Amino acid sequence: VRLVESGGGLVQAGGALRLACKASGSTFISFALGWFRQAPGKEREFVAAISWGGQNTDYADSVKGRLTRSRDNAENTVGHQKNRLKPEDTAVYYCAAAPDYTDYSRRDVVYMYWGPGTQVTVSS
Repeated sequence: VRLVESGGGLVQAGGALRLACKASGSTFISFALGWFRQAPGKEREFVAAISWGGQNTDYADSVKGRLTRSRDNAENTVGHQKNRLKPEDTAVYYCAAAPDYTDYSRRDVVYMYWGPGTQVTVSS
């Protein structure tokens, strides 16, 4: 399984970005998908997750109310719209997948597959 993130870039505080993660493989529908981020000098942290069926989502408190997730199983893609960006949102954002109908989780060890990451920089 290969995951590739897209949509990162430089944005001013208060702006918005849409990140996407596209997965290879025919079993995408069985994947729970998570987004994590890592800022310079900090540990990787959970951002959001969506269940393999797409009915359930979970968001970190730091992004709740500013982020919405969606998935398109036909296109093997999950999207992540982030609004009202803040400088503290600056980080490399990673998409991760847990296969075989695993429950989504905030724990990164649950996710077997990871994308290379995409940089998001928010200027003040």
